[in-house]
Amino acid sequence: MGRTAFAPQHPGGAALILRYAGHDATEGYAGYHASGLIEETLPSSCLKGKVDRSTINETWTRSQASPLAPSSDPSQIPPDDPKPPLHSIINSYDFEEVAARTAPKKAFTFYSTAATDCWTRDMNESMYKRVWFLPRILHDVSRIDTSTTILGHIVKMPIFICPTGLAKMIHPEAEKALARAAQATGIIEILSTSASHPVEGIVAEAPGYPFFFQLYVNRDRKKSEELLAKVNRLGLKAIFVTVDAAGRGKRESDERLVVDEVVVNPVTGERILPDKKGGGLTRMMGSYLDASLSWKDLAWIRSLTKLPIVLKGITTAADAKLAMQYGVDGILLSNHGGRNLDYSPPAILVLLEMHKLCPEIFDHMEVYVDGGIRRGGDIIKALCLGATAVGIGRTFLYALHYGSEGAEHLVELLKDEMESVMKLIGITNLSECHPGLVNTLDVDHLVPATDGHPPGGRK
Repeated sequence: MGRTAFAPQHPGGAALILRYAGHDATEGYAGYHASGLIEETLPSSCLKGKVDRSTINETWTRSQASPLAPSSDPSQIPPDDPKPPLHSIINSYDFEEVAARTAPKKAFTFYSTAATDCWTRDMNESMYKRVWFLPRILHDVSRIDTSTTILGHIVKMPIFICPTGLAKMIHPEAEKALARAAQATGIIEILSTSASHPVEGIVAEAPGYPFFFQLYVNRDRKKSEELLAKVNRLGLKAIFVTVDAAGRGKRESDERLVVDEVVVNPVTGERILPDKKGGGLTRMMGSYLDASLSWKDLAWIRSLTKLPIVLKGITTAADAKLAMQYGVDGILLSNHGGRNLDYSPPAILVLLEMHKLCPEIFDHMEVYVDGGIRRGGDIIKALCLGATAVGIGRTFLYALHYGSEGAEHLVELLKDEMESVMKLIGITNLSECHPGLVNTLDVDHLVPATDGHPPGGRK
């Protein structure tokens, strides 16, 4: 059996291509990739001819059963339990519960998992619950405005859809559906380097609407240069450079679902085999990332684009100060949803650390946070502590189980919760958010007093 020239370059390794040799790979391909990707990435010389559909009969179709096709892969088959109607979803937790029951097992496991003990993932949410409001009364709150600006772009709410990979695992339209939802609700979507659809296909869903782009820097720097050139050409409005992915977290739930085959990194040629360390989608996806990325490379990125640059993955005040010194346009306080380094601090604590050690940053750049935001009240707490806007990732993926309508419904639920909280703490617009509206005493003792040392720690 001959091997195609493309097989060794396939991001999932040649083994995935060869497993389908002689079989119809359409169903397995469509579960992860955009329909036009082949035409856009492979030369015409790879076209071997067109299928004579008159030769496709029931006998041939049955013979094409493949162990990797979603219809026969147990981890890809959703449970028999049907999704409840969308109107019955009344908060973000409902979306997660429904996805856990009714989405393909592999999709929910990949989305929900986090590094090692998942402590940071859980503390991201828990820390918001330890911040209390200090409500003010007898204010005229008959009119509420939740709009603001993000990097100069007017949005109806201070939230953005975080960049997430492999969204097609839960809905075929993936980021395209999220793009329509973002436009319909007036929020921002940040497109991922690992998106399931090409960038041009996503932005075409909402012509003229502002999109941001998240950049993973490739070991092959030329590939990143080409990608940024495309982003510039397509008119996206900002670059969020992920800076917390020098290594990939050990996401054990994901690794337990590994396919029993060799995975080959298309850039380095590194062979990743299922072993006692597991395998999983995380190990497949992260192997092309450039672990040599450093502060000096910001000048290289700046030379490739005139768009605002935001650093995604700041977890200390010390690095926030460095970001300001290097002149970036914003920072996203993020621990990658707890998916990389477990026991890295929740963003709400980093916000408090910045108030203590470098409050001047809030006057020099926009500061965003993500991780653990599940309620409209969480959004208001973050804004009271200095955030410009917040990012939400996993919950949008769970909502995507219902398509663009699910994502729109999630935004409306959060908007209703925000408006209720704003009325009850006595403010009418987001410019009135300030630290005096929240009580952080329950978590203040967790905030470092100096760079690199916790309160009472070693000197």
